[in-house]
Amino acid sequence: MSLRSLARESAPAAIASAAAALVMAFGGAPHASAAPAPELEYLYNVMVRRHYNFPNSTEALNYGYGICDKVSRGESYGHLMGDLRSDLATSDEGEASYLMSYSVNLLCPQSIWQLRNSAAQYRPPAP
Repeated sequence: MSLRSLARESAPAAIASAAAALVMAFGGAPHASAAPAPELEYLYNVMVRRHYNFPNSTEALNYGYGICDKVSRGESYGHLMGDLRSDLATSDEGEASYLMSYSVNLLCPQSIWQLRNSAAQYRPPAP
């Protein structure tokens, strides 16, 4: 085997090795990281993980968007919490607060600061 034919046969292997070395040097292959649609993430968390008792996904989304509407209209955090506790038939502040903040965070993130400002002076009712 001549030196010239050896160089021709090993050139593709050398190129592949160099390409692999470059990929490894720059952190490996790029990773795809797609986030689910906000509505899908919301539905998964309120219907599967947290088990709020919505009859179906449409009702769950409508309820979340209803929270967004109330926040954007400027309803007070205390009033919203009262509505949530009543609608959920619970006295659990954490359960009501989670649903409210999660709805706003995913379905109407433009209202996050409005919700936070409204919650600043909130004090839960005495047990």
